[in-house]
Amino acid sequence: MNRIKLNWLLAALAVFTLAACSGSEEQTTAKPAPVQFESGDECHVCGMIIEGFPGPKGQAITEKDQHVRKFCSTRDMFAWMLQPENINRDHTLYVHDMAQTGWQSPDDTALIDARAAFYVAGSDRTGAMGPTLASFATESSAHEFMREYGGQVLKYSEITLDHLIDGASTGKMSDMKDM
Repeated sequence: MNRIKLNWLLAALAVFTLAACSGSEEQTTAKPAPVQFESGDECHVCGMIIEGFPGPKGQAITEKDQHVRKFCSTRDMFAWMLQPENINRDHTLYVHDMAQTGWQSPDDTALIDARAAFYVAGSDRTGAMGPTLASFATESSAHEFMREYGGQVLKYSEITLDHLIDGASTGKMSDMKDM
């Protein structure tokens, strides 16, 4: 009789162990922290030295191998991210919250999740490569910036390659619409 109880106990333990290891629950991995921009860092898209240029910067960290790609502007980050080979990949993306840092020299303590940010496209402010997408942690900060410098407030999911191309020569999207 003890042997029967022991067999039932082992069977129950095996079922419990298999259920716990079945992978039916989502496994969460910690999101990598943003990386500081260092002197001499080059933009992954254009190869320019990032340091010393105005406006928000961006970075993409691959989930699998934690490889960091740094960008001299949010515009270059989106140009890279919106490419067909990158658009569906899992990357952790960071941009500067321009409500928390100066335009001329963004502070890396103000890096925020790029997918949760709000952007102003087509403003009068320029970044490393000319027109850029000003990034903000809150929609209200983005609207304040838009009222002062023009442009259009967008969510991460609303940004397309057209937003990167429009206004490329002047920084104003409205100037390009009649061409």
